[in-house]
Amino acid sequence: MNYKAVIQYEGTRYRGWQIQGNTEQTIQGKLETVLSRMEGEPVEVHGSGRTDAGVHAAGQVISFRCRKNQSPKDIRGYMNRYLPEDIAVLSVEEADPRFHARLHAVRKTYVYRIWNSPVRNVLKRRFQVQVEEPLCVENMRRAAKALCGMHDYRAFCSLKRFKKSTVRKIEEIRIEQDGPDIQISYTGDGFLYHMVRILTGTLVETGLGLRDADSMEALLESRDRSLAGRLMPPEGLMLMNVEY
Repeated sequence: MNYKAVIQYEGTRYRGWQIQGNTEQTIQGKLETVLSRMEGEPVEVHGSGRTDAGVHAAGQVISFRCRKNQSPKDIRGYMNRYLPEDIAVLSVEEADPRFHARLHAVRKTYVYRIWNSPVRNVLKRRFQVQVEEPLCVENMRRAAKALCGMHDYRAFCSLKRFKKSTVRKIEEIRIEQDGPDIQISYTGDGFLYHMVRILTGTLVETGLGLRDADSMEALLESRDRSLAGRLMPPEGLMLMNVEY
């Protein structure tokens, strides 16, 4: 039986999503360990995408197969009983036999949270990144608008070698501000390695007056990573939801 599940996790103490041979601290590894124990044989888990070390998820989607005839409710209960307290399974349902969490995803939304104040927000420090200098949100919005659409985002990817296309479509970059709390939402058909964190770094530099909001088109056309903004820290980033 093929299953689809929605999970959330705090990525602070993990080395990222993907299972690695030199550490047990990965999200995929924790999920596979619990499911394999439940099933009595190895279970492979597929995620909608790989989140980096320290990145969080509110609505990551996974798919996996089990041979034992167990109800989605029982599977969810078992997983939540034995998973670490910073990983939770929100829902489990039977899926089409061909469903694959990564291959069938059509849209994802990420959110990056910034605390724009010289005084740090201690209670939210694991989920926000502090920027002490005042940001001009209107300039950031102008730049964000120019970064939307169907483009080659090679300048916003940390990989040095590319085997696949770096063309993606960003439908919307929405920037909301509530006092010092700034939230940047990215919705698109897919994102390259470190893409959201580099886009955010570029927008932050624009908000600080370090680059012109009208320079985004030239930056996209350059396809040169060295010309884009800095890579922002991982703790401010969260995968919010995945659509199929």
